[in-house]
Amino acid sequence: MSFRPAGEIPPHFNAASVETFWRVPYGERAAEARAWAETQGIRPSADDDFRTALLLVDCQNTFCLPGFELFVGGRSGRGAVDDNIRLCSFIYRNLHSITEIIPTMDTHTALQIFHPMFWVDGEGGHPTGGETVITPEDVEQGNWRVNPGVEALYSTRVDLSAYALHYVRRLTRDGKYPLMIWPYHAMLGGIGHALVSAVEEAVFFHSIARVRQTRFEIKGNHALTENYSVLRPEVMEDPDGQAVGMKNVSLVDHLLTFDAVIVAGQAKSHCVAWTVDDLRTEIQARDPALADRILLLEDCTSSVVVPDVIDFTEEAEEAFRRFAQAGMHLVRSTEPMERWDIRG
Repeated sequence: MSFRPAGEIPPHFNAASVETFWRVPYGERAAEARAWAETQGIRPSADDDFRTALLLVDCQNTFCLPGFELFVGGRSGRGAVDDNIRLCSFIYRNLHSITEIIPTMDTHTALQIFHPMFWVDGEGGHPTGGETVITPEDVEQGNWRVNPGVEALYSTRVDLSAYALHYVRRLTRDGKYPLMIWPYHAMLGGIGHALVSAVEEAVFFHSIARVRQTRFEIKGNHALTENYSVLRPEVMEDPDGQAVGMKNVSLVDHLLTFDAVIVAGQAKSHCVAWTVDDLRTEIQARDPALADRILLLEDCTSSVVVPDVIDFTEEAEEAFRRFAQAGMHLVRSTEPMERWDIRG
């Protein structure tokens, strides 16, 4: 196997545009992509002998632009912005080596279990998004309970109070992050849900230049469970053992058809780490040697850091060390891909 040497970056790419949102000029970019493929000798993806997938985790405005709801600034304060400058450059330089791009799209509505409207305290007030953690003790002691208005929506289908207690207990039992109440974010139909414009443009340009359909993966739209990982929800069963959510087996199967899978996106400490961890679990159950195919772009992902409040950097670094020990590769977007040491 071999990756091909990097190419040039098309002249339309402007790194300064990465931290704003704007309309991608599709017609213009499509014409440029066709011309670029011809002048640069970029073949359709169907011709690839060595097939590479680029899995982009939640490269959306809500996480990646300053001023949006859950901007991932990392310790530098510019984390996701700088990550996406490198990511776009990486996509353009390696158009000829990337067979398919798979963006995941965190997708939410207002009345979900991790949003403020779902919960009330003894006085009917809602938790503060981004500051409130709800533990099993909180629910047992009545510090937080399900909003009666929300509970009424489910009254004929599920005992939501019993489910809520089961949910927070299950998170603790399974070693997951406790239930964090997040600000309303990645709202379906809103601008925060969209891919960062510069990333969308790069993905679109790849689709035209390589004659390849982008495969979008929706996650996080189930009201009664979190979905940090695109491969499975945090809690999969209700108290009676009935399914709440399902594993994304089709995506696992699809990813493992590629000779290499490159992973980038946000946030390193949450959706990236949980997705890679679930992929590792699936690989270990099938064939541990497949871990050699997974490459993690360390300089295209950042951790959740809220100055003077919480910093998940160390948890993310420890997770990435575990992934490397399992046989995955930690790489950087600025390294020539042909030097990446994988067997394929």
